[in-house]
Amino acid sequence: MADCQGIDPLVTPFIDGQLPGEDRRAVEEHLRVCAPCHSRVIAEQAVHDLIRARCHALDASAPGPLREKCVEMARLSLGDAVRHPAAHPRSLVFDRRVAHRSRTARVAPFALAASLVLVVGGAFLYQATAQSARVLAVELTADHLKCFAMNSALGTHQMAAAVESSMASGFDWRMHLPDNPSRAGLELVGARPCLYGEGKIAHIMYRHQGHPVSLFMLPKTARAQQLVEVLGHEAAIWCVGNRTFVVVAREPRPEVERIASFVRASLR
Repeated sequence: MADCQGIDPLVTPFIDGQLPGEDRRAVEEHLRVCAPCHSRVIAEQAVHDLIRARCHALDASAPGPLREKCVEMARLSLGDAVRHPAAHPRSLVFDRRVAHRSRTARVAPFALAASLVLVVGGAFLYQATAQSARVLAVELTADHLKCFAMNSALGTHQMAAAVESSMASGFDWRMHLPDNPSRAGLELVGARPCLYGEGKIAHIMYRHQGHPVSLFMLPKTARAQQLVEVLGHEAAIWCVGNRTFVVVAREPRPEVERIASFVRASLR
């Protein structure tokens, strides 16, 4: 079976549907047993699908502040690989010859994919179309994948008090996380701010029986309650006051509905 390094140069043609049968089967076999590579393919597929769906309107520029924020997000996410590209001359194009890559280089595709989704998707989010909830779900799913990939690489973990403090200072959101999340099979991982549109949103990360689950809070935003399936993930959307909440997980729809119901009832 091919390893991660051998799969790297095959990912783009795999997503584009240009691999011959033997190589495609090798990639599919690897993705079934390698969660990081599977998540990377999902993230890059998000970019591919969004650009393809919106290519007719790509001549319309995203707002200036959005472009600036996305560039800043990519710079911060890629860290050393962006600040010192000479030190990582080939790792970001997945060269077979690189035997050892830094943690930063390993998560770079997720950061780039999420940044591209934000740039492309954000240009259309300002148009109130019937598909806006789906675009929202695609963008947040890309952030979900990117943030968990980075968390897995860096091994960070936060306690509930630290998350609540960061929500109060960063969003003026004086909230309390659900008590005893283990009742719903949830384990808190931590939180981080993410960039979306022309502002900042909150991203609280959990694991549900070991599987990544994201809770996003979009301030000063109102969305209708609905459940959207994108990129193999379910996104449960609801609104409380002037805040929109979205739970994203690669779980069966009834399970995501149950997690969202628990969060809605428990979040204070």
